[in-house]
Formats: sequence, C-alpha cells, structure tokens
Amino acid sequence: MTIKAIITGATGMVGEGVLIECLNHPGVEQVLVINRRPGGVSHPKLREIIHNDYFELAGIEQQLVGYDACFFCLGVSSIALSQEEYRRITYDLTLNVARTLAKCNPDLIFCYVTGAGTDSSESGRVAWARVKGATENALMRLFKKSYMFRPGFMKATPGQKNVKSYYTWLAWLYPIGRTLYPAGFCTLQEVGRAMINAASRGYSKHILEVRDIVQLANA
Repeated sequence: MTIKAIITGATGMVGEGVLIECLNHPGVEQVLVINRRPGGVSHPKLREIIHNDYFELAGIEQQLVGYDACFFCLGVSSIALSQEEYRRITYDLTLNVARTLAKCNPDLIFCYVTGAGTDSSESGRVAWARVKGATENALMRLFKKSYMFRPGFMKATPGQKNVKSYYTWLAWLYPIGRTLYPAGFCTLQEVGRAMINAASRGYSKHILEVRDIVQLANA
C-alpha cells in the first residue's frame, strides 16, 4: 500500500526532514506541501501550494481532497510570544487546518509534531505544555486515527537547508546523548519514517514518545 501525504511546515527544520524521507520512501506515492513561500524543492512526487493564510483555506480546499495522511510539522516556539498569541498559532491554527482536512478526507490519518513534556491533562503549570496538550487532545477527538509525535532533541538529516542554528552548534552532543539518554534523542530520519509507518500500518499508541518513534521507524 502506498500513501499520499500532505506536509505542513516543510520550509522548517522538522518539516524539511519529514519531506526528505517522504520523497525517498517507496511507500509514499505523492506529497503535497502547503507553504507560505516557495520551498525550492523539485521532485516527481512533489506538488506545492503557496498559501499565506492557514486560517482561510476555502480557496484551496479542492486541492486538498484525495490524501491519506497529513504530517503536520508547522509550529512556533513560545519564546517571546504572549500566551494568547501562542495559543492562536498552536491550537487555533492547527485545528482550523485539521478540521478542513477532515472535511476533505474523512478517513485521513493525522500525525502531529508536538513536543516532549506536553501536558495531556491541560492543567499543569507550564503554559506551552498545556496548549500543546489541548491541541493533542482535540486532534485525537477529531480523527479516528491520529498520532502525536513528541520528539526530544532531533539530529538533522544530511543535506538539510533549514536547520536551526542552535541545533548546528549542539550537534556534537547527539551521539553522547543518544548513548546516555536514548529516551531524549532521535533523528529526523526516524521521525519521518515513523510517520510514514504510522500512516501505512498504524501503531498501538496515539502518543509517541522518543522510544516509540525510534521503534516505529524501524518497524
């Protein structure tokens, strides 16, 4: 079985890593990326929609029909944002896209990149973790099949262009961290492969911590 996947956030570090895996994987037949700016990637499998407003998707709805999975890699850091603005981008924007995709593809499998430390109870002391938890919970209610990915420190894929500067500076820590604390370190190749495997064969858990991501990537 091959899948057709939509990727958001493909011009960011995580989304680019997932895109690379999808383009290289024989189990992915077609990829659609929704970008605010051109991603600069050309591939026979790849289609790109340039669209600035994720809160207004009516104009592109028909182009979103016919897909099996969404790998949602779009996100922002809570640093320097008010709680209201962070919730608007993280919760409101994500759910607006998700509801549109659910309407266009009722059986869609939704894979969401969230983060280690996300608060599923929505009642903890850390604001960003509560918002992420609320987003996860809403997505799991919306889709019959959804998977919340909680990666820790991620090693970029060779050849990536969109790598955060601090990941570049700290890349030397990865082999040490992977050895001493494997529950906190994975690669973007593993994240991408795990998403593809989740969409094509499923997984026993809806919330995937780092160990689950690595296990599913190698399944």
